[in-house]
Order: sequence, then structure tokens, then C-alpha cells
Amino acid sequence: MPRKQRTGKYKIKTHKATSKRFRVTGSGKLVRTKGGKSHLRRRTSKRTKRLFTEMLPVQGRGYIKRIHRLAPYLKKQES
Repeated sequence: MPRKQRTGKYKIKTHKATSKRFRVTGSGKLVRTKGGKSHLRRRTSKRTKRLFTEMLPVQGRGYIKRIHRLAPYLKKQES
């Protein structure tokens, strides 16, 4: 059986930490979670803890470019 011909392109490995931290919305925007929501939150006010839940859009063309380079297959989440 003959071997399959290569097209010359390489598969890029996804940076897993990046893929866990960022998501793409339905309109194609890149959003991120806020930092500091995992531990040491006992003294934090309820309002501040509630503000941790919202996702923020990533601003800056350089940041977006870097994230797409680290996670090239980052797509919309199908639910």
C-alpha cells in the first residue's frame, strides 16, 4: 500500500494553559477570565467575588496575535 503524500504543512501543538484560559465567543471575540478567583477569597467582599465571574474581552492586537499563535485551533465552544 503506498504511503500518503505530505502537503508540507505541520500540525502545531496547542499550548494547553492558553486553551484553558481563553475562549472564543459566538461573534468571534477572544475573552478571558479574571485572575485571583481560586483561593484566599475569604476576606474578599461578596461584590468583588461576584465580579470575578464575568469574562473580559482581550484587548490589544499583540495579545490576540500571541494567543492565536499559542492556541491555533481555538474555536467556538459547541454546547
